[in-house]
Amino acid sequence: MPPIRDKFTIHSRAVVCQDVELKGDITIGPGTVVHPKATIFAIAGPIIIGSGCIIEEAAIIVNRRKEVMRVGDNNLFEIGCRVECPSVGNFNAISTRARVHHTVRITNYCVIGAACLVVPTDDETLDDYTSIFGPAAERRTWSGRGRIQEADLRLKHAEYLREMLPKFNRLRRGDGA
Repeated sequence: MPPIRDKFTIHSRAVVCQDVELKGDITIGPGTVVHPKATIFAIAGPIIIGSGCIIEEAAIIVNRRKEVMRVGDNNLFEIGCRVECPSVGNFNAISTRARVHHTVRITNYCVIGAACLVVPTDDETLDDYTSIFGPAAERRTWSGRGRIQEADLRLKHAEYLREMLPKFNRLRRGDGA
């Protein structure tokens, strides 16, 4: 296998801390915030991260497939989560220490609860508004109530981080977009 060639495209309005571990072909969209000590590895294929995402400390995003891994807009990857799925829609929350396997595709408004392990044997696509919770990774469909408030809260959270992180961390710059 040839060595992984690093190519980072970081939008000028994205906030990516210096001590983030990036490997491979990675594109980070406008308004996205990547905390220190996060890891993003594009091992086989590229990763494209949309706008307004928040990737917290020790979160790991890995693409092991040759196809492009697309992460939509306004997603939240909490501390210590690991995501290997080939596509993530918009407005999803992957909670602390959750793991999502590469056989899963996440659509929109899904919530993977804290420490949940989502590892189906066959390829699976989660329906919109799916909520996975508990030690047995039980599933429920969210009614969508409070969706607008959740989106507003996520936008305020990202805005606060874009303002505060540069005050206390060195930032990484890409070749611009």
